[in-house]
Amino acid sequence: MNTRIHPAVATILVLALAALTAVPAVAAEAWAVDRAHSDVSFTVHHFFTPVRGSFDDFDITLQFDPNDPAASKVTARIPVASVDTGNTKRDDHLRSPDWFEVDAHPVMTFESSSVRAAGDHRLVADGTLTIKGVSRRISLPIEILGVQDIPEVMQGMVGAKQVASFRATTSVDRNDFGVGVGNWAATTVVGDTVDIELLIEAQRK
Repeated sequence: MNTRIHPAVATILVLALAALTAVPAVAAEAWAVDRAHSDVSFTVHHFFTPVRGSFDDFDITLQFDPNDPAASKVTARIPVASVDTGNTKRDDHLRSPDWFEVDAHPVMTFESSSVRAAGDHRLVADGTLTIKGVSRRISLPIEILGVQDIPEVMQGMVGAKQVASFRATTSVDRNDFGVGVGNWAATTVVGDTVDIELLIEAQRK
């Protein structure tokens, strides 16, 4: 008796077996960012002096899997009018059309497209940074400062089971995004390189 299986039937059986045994991809868990213990800041030179500023308002969403960094994702939405350099006159100027033009471009954003491991406790988030309507691809190096279980006796008080902290840094050229127009595009007074730092503390519920 001929027991050979017709090629078409064999193909169907293989596909059916693959469908039954395939493990569906599981998205990384969402972590709640603790804004009270997080910070979005930048540094730029005024002549030779580094001047530090921050954004007091930000919304960061984070999906993170300590065991599978590639499943992680980060997005940031920052209302630019919340800029704070410790000087009201300078902050008002930064909000003006000379710089951020917040009336026309109220929000800057970053959205990762992929996250990859880059050594022990280090990741790189590749994604798109948008400022003043201009989008550029950037790489955001991330250092995992620590991941820790919260003691069970404190979980009810904190409302979370685990806490993690991250430090992300990168540098951008402000002129790539049109930040500083007219005479302010020149780099004699205000440098072109802006160093950005994000300190993020997040909790897994």
